[in-house]
Amino acid sequence: MYIHKEGYRLLGSTFLIFTAITVLMAFLCRPFGIVNWILVVLLYGFWLAMASFFRIPRRQFTEDATLYIAPADGTICNIEQVFEKEYLNCDSLMVSIFMNVDDVHVNRYPTNGMVEYTNHHKGNYFVASYPKSSLLNERTSIGMMLDNGQRLLLRQVAGAVARRIVCYAKEGERAKQNDELGFIKFGSRVDLYLPLGTELNVKLNDKVKNGISVIGRLQKGASDIQQSSN
Repeated sequence: MYIHKEGYRLLGSTFLIFTAITVLMAFLCRPFGIVNWILVVLLYGFWLAMASFFRIPRRQFTEDATLYIAPADGTICNIEQVFEKEYLNCDSLMVSIFMNVDDVHVNRYPTNGMVEYTNHHKGNYFVASYPKSSLLNERTSIGMMLDNGQRLLLRQVAGAVARRIVCYAKEGERAKQNDELGFIKFGSRVDLYLPLGTELNVKLNDKVKNGISVIGRLQKGASDIQQSSN
């Protein structure tokens, strides 16, 4: 396990601040009593809790170009057919993953393809499990052209606690399954918009892990059909 780069500055600055407070108390509070020790324990306990938000466990990724792999840790909180009008402009199967504050917060590409579209939207900070948070909350959308000729939209959605979405995806770049596409600080939600008819491997309330859990299986797309006919 290691600490993600997004946590370096925050964890470093808070550690220095807490250390300065501890040193200052040692000089000003003599004798150093039980109340002081309790405060020190609380400060560094809070620091360790923050550090856990940025932890990245070492994992053996599931690598299979015919599968959609979970882009985030969390719980499947919604599966429904919707009309996606931002990028896909068609009916799609939306699968939503709710990320608690104790989940790993990094996001990964679910499959291979090319990033065609990225857009950051300002918005509110409703609880991420609220169905309309995908359209009302602050969010970042990433549209991909997959290797099979189909398209996929992935959306990072901020929640009531999460106040910063980090997106590494850039239009025109190659997306490789399980590579990092971004980070959502302190939890929230990730939505996947898949082609209708996608064979899913998850159901409501299932727990999934990024880079490991299988969300579903890619359909045979236009490029696959062309290769088969050749």
